[in-house]
Amino acid sequence: MRVLYFDCFAGISGDMTLGALLDLGIDKQQFLAELGKLNVEGFSIEFSRAKKNGIEGTDVNVILYDDHNAHHSHSHHNDEHHHQHSHGHYHRNLHDIEKMIDESDLDEKVKNLSKAMFLKVAQAEAKIHGTTIENIHFHEVGALDSIVDIVGVAICINMLKIDKVISSPLHDGTGFIKCQHGLIPIPAPATLEILRNGSIPFYSTGIKYELVTPTGAAIIAVLAQEFGNMPEMIVEKVGYGTGKRDMEIPNLLRVTLGEVKKKITPHNEVMMLESNIDDMSGEVAGYVMEKLFGAGALDVFYTPIYMKKNRPAVKLTTICSQEKVDDIQQIIFRETTTIGIRKYKTERVCMDRKIISVDTPYGPARVKVSNMDELEKYAPEYEDCKRIAESNQLALKDVYQLVLDNVNNYK
Repeated sequence: MRVLYFDCFAGISGDMTLGALLDLGIDKQQFLAELGKLNVEGFSIEFSRAKKNGIEGTDVNVILYDDHNAHHSHSHHNDEHHHQHSHGHYHRNLHDIEKMIDESDLDEKVKNLSKAMFLKVAQAEAKIHGTTIENIHFHEVGALDSIVDIVGVAICINMLKIDKVISSPLHDGTGFIKCQHGLIPIPAPATLEILRNGSIPFYSTGIKYELVTPTGAAIIAVLAQEFGNMPEMIVEKVGYGTGKRDMEIPNLLRVTLGEVKKKITPHNEVMMLESNIDDMSGEVAGYVMEKLFGAGALDVFYTPIYMKKNRPAVKLTTICSQEKVDDIQQIIFRETTTIGIRKYKTERVCMDRKIISVDTPYGPARVKVSNMDELEKYAPEYEDCKRIAESNQLALKDVYQLVLDNVNNYK
């Protein structure tokens, strides 16, 4: 499985993401050709190499042209909130942007990813400003360089053919930052709303700059399927995208592309219930086991133990789902002599299982097939093997082997 891991130790912004993805080795001319399908004029992109704390990465600078052909560098600082974009002709609402994307020649996957990212920012801005998406103009979202960043990221993801995206928790700064509305706290309200709405983990170490922009938060909210440490992978490429400010930590976004061996390890949380019993007959013990299985217990077993005064006893262990605990407890208290139950949560890992029917010279027999990764096990069903053995005066062990020998016909 081809996995892309975002290591957001210095936050994330649109241009840092674009730089990091391009730094993985994407052909820049091919990228620009794809971006040209957006059919929007008024900008150019500069790619350069920059170092942060001695680590080199790709720096992306979006150059905008105004009505007088003046050059304006609008490359994002991941410490400067992009509310600062205030040029009148950049004021677009979400409908304008979606229309621009839909009418372009971009790949459908790129269109869908781009619109999903813009929607995340739009929803957050509308919530913060106390209005609806339809009634607000987003100069932040509508700024041409933000459009280039978001669409560019979507193009890169599509070109990389990623199966899964995983991200670290996001590192944001603290303090205040100036925007069109005055000073606002960090994390910026729109950023915090995107993080909240997406249940995205983040933290701060007290750095007095904005490290996560709303655009960066929206990119992760759409792309990341899970958050945590980098998974065990065979690393293929590593890319660095640079921020514009020099800080005490490397102002970089690191992305790691690699292959993760897909593992089938289904597991679920179960409850373990235990009771020590020294005054219950064997007949009752067998009856209790039947009742517990009938109530939905996943497993029931007895373990010989010695209790106080060296009395021989048994430990009754029942495994069940959380939903079945009350019913199981009631049966144990009602049907046994115990006056106490120990219970605790545990996890079980199960192989995938299915039942197949195997033909033998003596008729069909069911076989349980269990799989996990490249491991496969076969277990003939006892009742079927017993029936064949008794009907044909065969040894049970020979019937087991006969069934297993015929399993190969079904592989």
